[in-house]
Amino acid sequence: MPTLQVIDSPAALADAVAAQVERTAAEAVAVRGRFAMAVAGGSVATTCFPRLVTAQVDWARTEVFFVDERAVRSDHPDSNYGLAHRLLLSRVPLRAGRARRMAGELAPVSAARRYEETLVRLLGRPPVLDLVLLGVGEDGHVASIFPGRQGLDAPGGWVAAVLDAPKPPGQRVTLTLPTLVAARRIIVAAMGPEKAKAVRAALSNPASMLPVARVAREAGDVRFITDAAAAS
Repeated sequence: MPTLQVIDSPAALADAVAAQVERTAAEAVAVRGRFAMAVAGGSVATTCFPRLVTAQVDWARTEVFFVDERAVRSDHPDSNYGLAHRLLLSRVPLRAGRARRMAGELAPVSAARRYEETLVRLLGRPPVLDLVLLGVGEDGHVASIFPGRQGLDAPGGWVAAVLDAPKPPGQRVTLTLPTLVAARRIIVAAMGPEKAKAVRAALSNPASMLPVARVAREAGDVRFITDAAAAS
């Protein structure tokens, strides 16, 4: 059953996310000797990444993955990896090569195939992440899994190319629903009244087929951290 934590400011949300990251990282390192985390872009990144710089995480034992990426070069303003590098990865003692970026400069099908090979090689089949940090769109999308899009929840497909995303850029690479829900813990962070409808569906509508609702229903440990407007 998903949990809900309502906070009163972006700074408090970042603190709450950092606390969950610290706890999950410590548990993972104690049990498995490493911490595998996948992160999102967008407002979750801009709100939470600066706070994670000071989080008590054993970065030397951490691997950072990405939940999705736009089909752009890593130095493009739309790149999720580029944003993460500026706000977080370049400011913590992560070991070289431990930021596992999606190759947005490649054709999406090729980039998805390459990333899936990386996930399986490092995390097994199915690949199991210790923590996934997600945002949620107004339409209920998570990562680049948009409502009504087919082919992103087939068992055995861990990474997919998206060629027709309903918001630009249209071409992307994303972890699939089976990869997300296999994670040991998922944090969904949401702020603003425009997110309220999707959050309500995820927490209150067992029949909802919105991607965020499916994550809430199908994953084992899902924690929503929102402001009051998103929780309304």
